[in-house]
Amino acid sequence: MPIQLPTKILQLYRLYLSSLITILVFSMPLKAFETNAKAAFVVDLTTGSILLAKNADKPLPPASMSKLMTLYVAFEFIEAGRLSLDEKLPVSAHAAKYGGSTMFLDTTDRVRVDDLLKGIIVLSGNDACAVIAEALSPDGTEAGFARLITERAEQLGMTNSTFRNSNGWPATGHVMSMRDLALLSKRLIEDFPEFYPLFAEKEFVFDGRAPANSRNRNPLLGLGIGADGLKTGHTNEAGYGLTGSAVQGNRRIIFAISGLTSSAERAHEAEAIVNWAFRQFTMKSFGEKGTVIARAPVWNGRQSIVNLVLKDRIGALVPILGNSDARFEIEYKSPIPAPIRQDQELATLIISTEGLADVKIPLVAETAVPMGGFITRVITAAKSIINQVTSGPEAAL
Repeated sequence: MPIQLPTKILQLYRLYLSSLITILVFSMPLKAFETNAKAAFVVDLTTGSILLAKNADKPLPPASMSKLMTLYVAFEFIEAGRLSLDEKLPVSAHAAKYGGSTMFLDTTDRVRVDDLLKGIIVLSGNDACAVIAEALSPDGTEAGFARLITERAEQLGMTNSTFRNSNGWPATGHVMSMRDLALLSKRLIEDFPEFYPLFAEKEFVFDGRAPANSRNRNPLLGLGIGADGLKTGHTNEAGYGLTGSAVQGNRRIIFAISGLTSSAERAHEAEAIVNWAFRQFTMKSFGEKGTVIARAPVWNGRQSIVNLVLKDRIGALVPILGNSDARFEIEYKSPIPAPIRQDQELATLIISTEGLADVKIPLVAETAVPMGGFITRVITAAKSIINQVTSGPEAAL
């Protein structure tokens, strides 16, 4: 049930008001960035704050950015011991026939997995993707692998992604959303920190075969703005796109953009987004883990009250400019029945502001509250009966 906060708690909120109101960017952006991309999504990974969303959930041809999904599954196989970096994989006629960006593989090759991964990340090799796909496919075909990664993407929460191949080669129904690409990037960074440095490599020369295709196409690498990944993409249908990430100080951002008209526009737009995300927002922290926010009545407990505290230290991404009023409420079912475990989630702190989605922050029990003894239960039952008699049966609910 919603309750009004006590005076002491309201004073605490006023003390932190300038920071509290800006936590609303966890749900929606507070400042708009005018992008030329047809679709874009920018998120501050450190706080989860969504800074920009433009057609973010629209399924679009991702071009080579969909290679990130092939890489994710390949990393999973390696981590599980089902694929080795030193293993040499054969190149099929199907894989060798791919055009576009390639490693110039042919059917006489057997290529180390380590080289194939670098060929995908740095060279955007369509053939390298197909070699990996056929090796990991349930039926040995690239189409079978596409079905596998479509299913895996759904398991990861990517609800607007369908794959027809391993590399983003134009195919009807091969689509991803910018939000899905950002989610996939987050998982790559967090789940495979041992492989993520590969995305920052600027050059990879494989067997001297492709001197014209030895440089990473990511235009942000080497600019000194903290960029360290992830993948470019381009087809006539998709336009020019980039799924990128950058770190400055204690913040990391991830972004995905698509539908730009040239590589030059892609480079300009990507750099502008990174600079905007870091310059227009700053991190502030408040409310350390364990801070008491409110007290709630307990039913049948050895104590009649339990303190509700912050589950985690809360950090907020604060726009450099801008301000608004905020409203605060706590929701929980009262009274809370014993027994209660320490750190058990009991309530939700809701921060609301006009025009933005509510932010919900979990509150947990500061200490355990065991079940009361026989006398406690008798007294509790008697109080319940008295309340029903004096106020009607609904009073006990």
